[in-house]
Amino acid sequence: MFATGIQRWAYRHVAKPIFFRRDPEIVHDAVSRMGTWLGRLSSARALTRALYRYEHPALEQTVLGISFKNPIGLTAGFDKNGELTRIMPSVGFGFEEVGSVTGEPCAGNPKPRLWRLPKTRGLVVNYGLKNDGADVIARRLRGEHFAFPVGISIAKTNDPTTVEIKAGIADYEKAFRAFTDIGAYLAVNISCPNAYGGEPFTDPVRLEALLSRLDGISYTKPVFLKMPVDITVAELDALVAVVDRHRIHGFILSNLTKKRDRSTIVPQEIAHIPKGGVSGKPVQAPSDELIAHLYRTVGSRYVIIGSGGVFSAEDAYEKIRRGASLIQLATGMIFEGPQLIGEINRGLVRLLRRDGFSNVSEAVGAAHRGL
Repeated sequence: MFATGIQRWAYRHVAKPIFFRRDPEIVHDAVSRMGTWLGRLSSARALTRALYRYEHPALEQTVLGISFKNPIGLTAGFDKNGELTRIMPSVGFGFEEVGSVTGEPCAGNPKPRLWRLPKTRGLVVNYGLKNDGADVIARRLRGEHFAFPVGISIAKTNDPTTVEIKAGIADYEKAFRAFTDIGAYLAVNISCPNAYGGEPFTDPVRLEALLSRLDGISYTKPVFLKMPVDITVAELDALVAVVDRHRIHGFILSNLTKKRDRSTIVPQEIAHIPKGGVSGKPVQAPSDELIAHLYRTVGSRYVIIGSGGVFSAEDAYEKIRRGASLIQLATGMIFEGPQLIGEINRGLVRLLRRDGFSNVSEAVGAAHRGL
């Protein structure tokens, strides 16, 4: 705990002030290059693990046949090209999600496309699904022996040629097929707010067409659907009704918010930013509400991964109590530092003990059981 306190102080008072004075995309790229380099060295991985990783039996669980050392994962959007899978286990994550990966290489939207909102405690993201494409990333990851579960998030290439529905479905299919034998699970991202054509597959009829095509592909691993946060519970129910007819095992709740009038967003911070979805604290409450509704309505039929606004153990625990079996984050780590993952996992053990749970799986959905 003393070492963690030093790490927190060093990030907050030394590293973060330096990072936050520079362009956020430049910082992200530099940190990613450093993480890629560290991941290649066994000594660097061991040192990172000694500094940051925390393990406890109460955090271990098996979900959909996949073994997780802890429930805290790196969300898609941080490791876009699958270059950090060797170092992230040492940082303390229990899993990560690569991507989103698209059928074709994608340069993304014009720069600038990433902004910080310090008072809001969030980011405005307008990358537009920048990634090397399914073929390149699949070659990079094939044959890797992952130290933790790695999910692959797939999406539609951000390009005018994929706006037409049949072309968009074909693009999803190409990316999906590239990863049927790579990683622990697949996530179908239908909710990127920063791409040509918007979010067409959040419409039930179009989602039916997409999932019907994916059903025709031979695969054995679990598949999740990544959902938008800016939907009503009625709209969520309509999409679940479609999913019930297909081979989907769970939901990720949720993606970025496009609603700039949310009370948690400081207007003066975002007024000069032309476009993009907001991550971090503004997503926390609406994500929590969707998780609770979905758990109440589908119970144990689907696994829920909670994402959005996780900056502490209490934030993660709230999502778990509402019905999430696993948690994803990225923005919280950017604001609080890499030691946050260990802090959350330590805090979860403390919260589980406080509430009389011997394992994190026992706390999933506890809020709905009066516990």
